[in-house]
Parts: sequence; C-alpha cells; structure tokens
Amino acid sequence: MTEEVAESHSALPPLNDQQLVDWLRLIRTETIGPTTFRLLVNRFGGAANALAALPELSKRGGRLVTPPGPDKALAEITALTRAGGRFLALGEPDYPQALRHVDAPPPLLAVIGNSSLLVRRTVSIVGSRDASALGRRFARDVAFELGAAGWVIASGLARGIDQAAHEGSIKTGTIAVLAGGLDKPYPPECLPLFERICDEGVAISEMAMGHTPVARDFPRRNRIVAGLSFGVLVVEAALRSGSLITARLANEMGREVFAVPGHPLDLRAGGTNKLIRDGATMATGAPDILEALEPMTTERLPRQNPVLFRNDAPELALEDPTPGARATILALLGPTPVELDDLIRESGEPAGVVQLVLVELELAGRLIRTGGSRIALLP
Repeated sequence: MTEEVAESHSALPPLNDQQLVDWLRLIRTETIGPTTFRLLVNRFGGAANALAALPELSKRGGRLVTPPGPDKALAEITALTRAGGRFLALGEPDYPQALRHVDAPPPLLAVIGNSSLLVRRTVSIVGSRDASALGRRFARDVAFELGAAGWVIASGLARGIDQAAHEGSIKTGTIAVLAGGLDKPYPPECLPLFERICDEGVAISEMAMGHTPVARDFPRRNRIVAGLSFGVLVVEAALRSGSLITARLANEMGREVFAVPGHPLDLRAGGTNKLIRDGATMATGAPDILEALEPMTTERLPRQNPVLFRNDAPELALEDPTPGARATILALLGPTPVELDDLIRESGEPAGVVQLVLVELELAGRLIRTGGSRIALLP
C-alpha cells in the first residue's frame, strides 16, 4: 500500500536504502527543484517510476535530460556519512515541522548534528555581514534570551549578525543553514563556529556534498532560514541587504517579521527601518518577540505541505497532454510570469495536463518558477 506524507504531523519511517538513492538521483537531476520533484513523484507514484519517465518527458519539452547514476548518489551518501551526517526526507520524524508547511519544501536535507533541534520551535535571526559592535551584541544577547526561553535559533552562518546569533544560542540550540554542501561551509572564517555547531547544534543544507556556494544559492538558503521559523528577526540591514529577502520570504509564508530600529543616518538601519514602516513588528529586545510568538504552534502555520508518495506505486490516473493541449498551453506562456490558476483557466485543460506540460518544459530548461505559483518561459 502506498505511503504518503499526509497533511498532518504524523511521521513516516525513514526511506530505505534504495528509496534514498532514487530520491537523491531525482532531486539532483538538472532542472529539477522541489516543485518539479513533487509533481513527478505524485504523477508517477514514486521516485523510481519518475526516474524511468524522465528521458521521454524531457524530450517532449525539447531537450533530453538524464538523471545522475546510482553511483553518484551512493558517493554523496557515503561522503555525508563519513562527515558524521545523514539525509532527512520530507515526512520523516526529524524533518522540521515548520518547513513542511512552506510551498514545495526541500524533499531531502543533509544534516550533521543534533537533528532533534529541528522539530522544536524556532526563531530565525539574520542581518548585516558588516555589523556594528552594538548590532552583534544585540543579536547575541537576544539569541541567548530566546534560547533560555526554549526557542531554537536559526541563521545562515554568515559573518556579522548571523555569526553572533549562532554564538548566543549554541548552548541552548542553534541551526546553521548552509548555501553550499555541508563540507563547504562559507565563509571559511566561520569554520571553527561551524564545527562547534556540528558538535553542539545542527547544520543543514539542501545542496549536494562538494557544492561550493555561488550567488544564486543564497536566496535558496534564505528560503529555508525563513521556512524553519515561526518568525524572523532582522538586525541591521541596508536597503539592498540579502536579509530583506529572508524577511520578504517569511512574510510570504505567513511568518512573523520583526526588525530592530536604527538611527536614520546609519546605512545599516535603512532596511530594518523600512521593514518597520512597511508593517514589520518593531523589536527592541527578546520580550517583544516572545510576546508575539509564545502562543504559536505549528497548527497556526499555513498548511501547504504536499503529499509525496513514498513507495513505488501504479501511476496516478492523469490524462497525458495531447499535441493540441501542449500548443495551447505553450501559446499562453511568455517571459512575463503568469499565475498557474490563470493558465489552467485560460487553457481550458485539466490541471493535471497543464502541470505535466509545465514539467516537460521545466525539465528541458525552458521554464522558470518565479515564486508562489507563478511561471514564465525563459527568453
């Protein structure tokens, strides 16, 4: 009987060895992200069936895509095991409960450290890399006070505010989210702190072992930082700071956003002051955050976690797109993002048909998902 990740907090047993290899091969396939992973697994009843269908699906979209072989997946599993880590799959007991509620959570997380921290209530603290001494002190003290009140602190292991937040909470529970593989902590100067976190806290990443982070990886990391938490506190952020991306993502996920006010002439306060002006909760200390978050539980988070088939099963009874349906859907797409619901309505095709055409195009590298349920053709 097919096992599913239900829309509840019930946990499933860990993937078996073959399932883990199949999941890893699928998510490591070029052009496949969490959304496409979910659609493929649900469409074909499991990762193994989805892998078998990939060549034909991608050819329909215009470019042959071949998944990595089992040997590459096994090599990554071995590398993570040697580093003292393991993979967590969506739906397993230690998979972060808050992260389950975001749209298209990572199917697999690489984890080193105390994974029980991942199922505790979490607050994320982010901010400037070039933080002031006062900003660092504030972040460290607030992280310590929130930790003493029972909250785990998540951040991105960057210099400045992130580093201070981890230092303040390492004894009470801290989560470091990496933009690269867990064997590629960045920046290198944070390596001693990373090693302490692996021993006393927990480090996670959705990226492959051996992957050195590049610019496009940091927004993906920020999305996980936001998704882990009930709320995000921003301490010192310029108007173009990456921390504002984390705050925006948290707001889109329905999480609380807090910001520390600063002097109008301090460039490092431009972003946080703007957040407050735009509706973020002003925070001058841990009590402001605790007052807002203490009543919250995961039941109050928006329910968006997807159903994923765990075992291989017969394909779902979904209609395959006809050439006419493909042409209609393709004609409605362009470089300007369109909402999926609008595309389904305007095409007149069943939702499953539209989704499968989008998967074909995405596999071929012709489609981009721009956030939420919006899609666009690449120029």
